Order: sequence, then structure tokens, then C-alpha cells
Amino acid sequence: MHDIRFIRENPQTFDAALKRRGLDGMSAEILKLDEARRALATELQVGLAKRNEASKAIGAAMAAKDMAKADALKAEVATLKDTLPALEEQEKQALTTLEATLAAIPNLPAEDVPEGADESANIEVSRWGTPRSLDFTPQDHADFGPSLGLDFEAAAAMSGARFAALRGQMARLHRALAQFMLDTQTAQNGYEEVNPPLLVRDQTLFGTGQLPKFAEDLFHTTDGRWLIPTAEVSLTNLVREQIVPDAQLPIRYTALTPCFRSEAGSAGRDTRGYIRQHQFEKVELVSICRPEDSPAEHEHMLASAEGILQALGLPYRKVLLCTGDMGFSAAKTYDLEVWLPSQNTYREISSVSNCHDFQARRMNARYKPEGEKNTRFLHTLNGSGLAVGRTLVAVLENYQNADGSVTVPEVLAPYMGGLTKLEPKAK
Repeated sequence: MHDIRFIRENPQTFDAALKRRGLDGMSAEILKLDEARRALATELQVGLAKRNEASKAIGAAMAAKDMAKADALKAEVATLKDTLPALEEQEKQALTTLEATLAAIPNLPAEDVPEGADESANIEVSRWGTPRSLDFTPQDHADFGPSLGLDFEAAAAMSGARFAALRGQMARLHRALAQFMLDTQTAQNGYEEVNPPLLVRDQTLFGTGQLPKFAEDLFHTTDGRWLIPTAEVSLTNLVREQIVPDAQLPIRYTALTPCFRSEAGSAGRDTRGYIRQHQFEKVELVSICRPEDSPAEHEHMLASAEGILQALGLPYRKVLLCTGDMGFSAAKTYDLEVWLPSQNTYREISSVSNCHDFQARRMNARYKPEGEKNTRFLHTLNGSGLAVGRTLVAVLENYQNADGSVTVPEVLAPYMGGLTKLEPKAK
């Protein structure tokens, strides 16, 4: 949500920021709606004041036995009682229209975000690791994964496309990855583990920016709830409608949860394999902090995600997203892209975003700085640390062997019960 006072005071700055996002300026439209709402609010306040004054004056007129004046005042009050509800409804409608307009506008990009229309304008910041040199042609995980327990056929039969069942050693590797990520984020990087709700209400998704614009990307239940597309939704809303004590900041949360996405806008993309699923698990990272601390918190979260890839020995690159490729709620985003040998390219495995106060305003999440009387809106950040399914794919492809087996990364040994390789099942 955007600050209407900022738009009133800085309309040109607001429009320039929207232009960097590839959008037309909207300050004139917004200020017109705001002016109309404020005029109605003023008219309503004047009417209420008149009604109150007239009501008080009736008693005085009656006491003075001035019945003509009392009757005139009663008529005035009756008229106001008839007109004020309609005026109140008009003011309410004007506020709803203004808020709906503001809610549909994406976050403004940070000043150091590169301008561009799409991913072609993203900037590669760095690379880590060297892709393994293979003496055989690398296979796609969708081709050799089934012999290791990655079952697409049975899942499709029961649930349709973009679902998979993991069996035996494959399920064990998936669980090992998830537990390794969660243990690392809690024990080394200062995140508190949370087991949050998977079903949430409208206002919860509104708070983090998924609603109303992205409803088609979500799964809706028959009782009006939504399945979370990411634990960011539940974790960030833990501070909804709260004034967080300054001494508690920063707050860092992590959760391992299933995530559910309809993938409505991904027709034709990654239809094979385990990269883009309707249901998947992810270790999410969320940070709640003071505005002045959010740049450093962004770097901390980014390092926390990178550390998982480095520990697993997976080559990756870090990319700063341009204005046209960022998510709706983000002010600045880094993507981490892991190397996939079968595609001979890097693919996204984590997005780490600083949302500034955009989500906090939608959630009314604030804090009171030490020694100050007034509250301020918090800054919120989120990122994957990591998407478990995509990490599984990266491990399968980067650690694959010519005989169809997959070597288990050493860091996962404590989680694998002595299993050092995934071996293909005998046909």
C-alpha cells in the first residue's frame, strides 16, 4: 500500500517511480479521488457538528419556552438525520475506491534498482562455483529421476499434471535437503522456526500483496480460505495489526511448508520434470526490521540463502532484478540461479526481496522507536532459503553419474542414514 501523504507531497516523484516500473503516472487520478473523499469527509463532519449543535440547542429553546425555535431546530435535526447516512455512505465508497486504486499499484523500486522492461535488463552481480566437467552427456532429471524414485505417472493419475510423488531414496534425499536447510537457518543464521497455518483469509494475502491482483494464481477453498503460495504469507502476517517493541527488532522467521500455486500464468513453461509444480515444499525466510536496518538485513538474508548452495557445492549466480522483472511487493530483489547441466544454463532457485514498508502498510504493522512518541511502519523482507524441490533437481543433475546413480553431497550425510548414493532400480 502506498502512503497518500507522500503522493500529495511528491506527485512527480511518485509518477517517475511508476514510470521506472513501466507504468503510466497515476498521481493526478489518485489525488482527484483523494480530494473528493476529503471533501465528502469534511461535509460529513460539518453535518455531524450541525446536528449535535442543533440537538443541544433544542433543550435550551424548550427551557426558554421558545417552541417555534425548538420546532425549527427539530426539523433541522430531522433533515440532517435523513441526509447524513447517504453522505456517510458516499464518503465510505470514496474511501473504498481510493484504497482499491492504491492497493492495485505495485511497490516503488529502490533507487539502485536497474531500469528495464524484462529479465534481459537484469544485472549479473557474481558467480560462485564452477560447473562440473562431465565425461558423458548430462541427462535431464525428468529422464533419469523416475528410476531413482521420482514418480510422475502415479501422481498425474491421481492429481493431474504438475504433481509428483517421491519414493524411497528420493523421498529420503528430499527430506534430508529440507532438514539441512531448516537446521542451517535456525542454528547458524538466527532465524526462529515457525510452523504456520497453510490456510489463510483474504486479508492475510492482501497484507503481503497476493490479493486482489493475483487471485488466479492461488487455490481457493469452499469455505473462503486460501492455500498459501509461500510461507512468506503466514510468517509476515505474524506482526499484522501489531506495534512491535523496538528492542525485539530485527525479527527473523523461517518455516518449512508445503506451498500451493495454480501456475495460471505459466502455460507451456517447465511442463516436464519437477521444476514447476502445483504443490512443493520450501524453506522460507522472513525478516521484520527497522527501515534503516533493511539494506543490511537484505544482505544477511541473501547470504543465508547463498550459504545453502555453497554448502551443497552447487554452482550458482547472483542477479539483481530490473524494475520490470521484480515482483509486485518488492522494492529490490536478488535472484539466485543454480546451474542445471541438462539445460546448460542457470535457473532461478531463490528470490530475496526487500519490500520496504509496502507490506507493513497493508498489514498496519508498526514499531515504536526508542525514545519517540510516534510509531513508524516496519520494513519486511522475504526470500527462499531454499525451494526444496528445485534444490533436489539441482542436486540430481549436478551429482549425476554415467551409470544413472546420483552421489549424495557430503553435507547431507548426517541426514541420509548412511546412504551415499541414489542407485537406479533394476529393470
